Amino acid sequence: MSLIVLTGASGSGKTTIADAVAERYPGAFTLHRFDSIGVPAMDVMIREHGSPEAWQRDKTTEWMARLASVAGGGRPVLFEGQMRIAFIREAAAAADIADYKLILVDCDDATRTERLTAGRGQPELANKDMMSWAAYLRGEAVEHGCEIFDTSRLSLDQCVGHVLEHLHK
Repeated sequence: MSLIVLTGASGSGKTTIADAVAERYPGAFTLHRFDSIGVPAMDVMIREHGSPEAWQRDKTTEWMARLASVAGGGRPVLFEGQMRIAFIREAAAAADIADYKLILVDCDDATRTERLTAGRGQPELANKDMMSWAAYLRGEAVEHGCEIFDTSRLSLDQCVGHVLEHLHK
């Protein structure tokens, strides 16, 4: 299976990279987005799953099971979203997916703030919680030996090239 998973905090560049790859190479791979399932309100996550973290774990597990069923189609699969690395690894094992590449797309806090405020017009996301989430994911990536792809000083072309290298392996 050729499965590339891009995860990271808001503003890291994962969606921008996935969009650019899809636009530049239509039909070369299958793109799936975690958020395409919809993200319910916090109270719904708590009521139906016990906590936002449990919701994310459950949905990551559902996604990986779904990806396991489409991965045999011959085309590489690119999956992007904000998911804990531990949840991805756990879900991949549960779905019997051993052959995948997990990449934490990351950037420094100043770049993240600029992207979220000027680039996306969502300054409310450029807060201490988002920076802590990004730091948490960085720590998880180090703990699990995952690639940390720092997009802070890279052009979009460089980022696309990096992901394409993995999609073509």
